[in-house]
Amino acid sequence: MYMMELGTVMVGIALAQISPGPNMMAVSSAALSGGRQPGLLSAVGVATGVFIWSVLFSFGIGAVIDAFPQSLTAMKLVGGGYFLYLALKSLWSCLKGSGSVGSARDNLYSPASKIGFTAYRTGLLVVLTNPKAALMWVAVSMFLASAQGTHPALIVIGVLASCSAMVIYGIYALLFSTGVAVRAYQRFFRVVDGIFGAVFGVIGSKILIDGMRDLRS
Repeated sequence: MYMMELGTVMVGIALAQISPGPNMMAVSSAALSGGRQPGLLSAVGVATGVFIWSVLFSFGIGAVIDAFPQSLTAMKLVGGGYFLYLALKSLWSCLKGSGSVGSARDNLYSPASKIGFTAYRTGLLVVLTNPKAALMWVAVSMFLASAQGTHPALIVIGVLASCSAMVIYGIYALLFSTGVAVRAYQRFFRVVDGIFGAVFGVIGSKILIDGMRDLRS
């Protein structure tokens, strides 16, 4: 595969990563409520999910999705349900009033490893349960096929995409864990958690509705 094709793919992936979406929401939420370390670990989770998708497609999962479109429907149902879970979690924090105080209390009495694992898991699952992530790699696979790229090229792109995800979402984590951002969150946590809940709810509802439409068709 030529460097121009590789550069084209990576520019497209980087632009998708920079754009606001579920990944950015998960990282910023972890950074605002938990601080720098949970935010960075959430970014690591996102980067891990990106690499896992590239490995799966290099082993031919794209052909499985093409042969069995029901698998994508199942992913939409699971992904939509998970995003709705994140929405309810944020909205409950908003209504309960536990955004800043609750998070601080949890950080005091919960092991750091548990907090970090939760942030990492959320970042990972947001990527793995998002059908749009799968569709992006379908597009990448088709582009590579048209450019006569090999399956190992997907691994190379996966490594590069994972590194770019770590850099981009790591920057988001650092920005949203600054003193100014955290103090603003502590003051307006109900509004922020409400926005997070609404956005995750809209995303989850749309994905879930798409999955239900696929079931009916």
